[in-house]
Amino acid sequence: MTTLTSSASRPAARFTLPGQDLSDRLLQRFAPLVGRILVGGMFAYAGTTKIGAFAGTQGYMESVGVPGALLPLVIAFEIGAGLALLVGWQMRWVAAALAGFTAITALMFHADLSDPVQSLLFAKNVAIAGGLLAFSGLGAGAISLDARAARRDRAV
Repeated sequence: MTTLTSSASRPAARFTLPGQDLSDRLLQRFAPLVGRILVGGMFAYAGTTKIGAFAGTQGYMESVGVPGALLPLVIAFEIGAGLALLVGWQMRWVAAALAGFTAITALMFHADLSDPVQSLLFAKNVAIAGGLLAFSGLGAGAISLDARAARRDRAV
């Protein structure tokens, strides 16, 4: 008599191409770093450009009902949070805060979806917020200050 076994009791067959394990390890190690550099760099750059265009940015904020006096806080947040992403420090909290900030900016500054440019900027902000939420859930990766602190804590 032959017994049938469920697929849950058998190990899954694994098909790999030559070098696939290496490429998986490289992706796991370096993709979060590259992603953090790209996204964090964008926020740090955005903050620094607001310094050079302070009056114009302040006027634009006020035109949509946001107090221009908040601009120094926005600049500090964008630069500080962008740099925190770059180095992978407090990644989960920083990425969650930036995701919220980015979603709010989309709603406040790019909600005119009848304008194709504003519609594109709205979609871009929503996509960036989604990527930041993924970072918030997954963490900073192996090459980060967060990972270094975790290694140090395990060694103690």
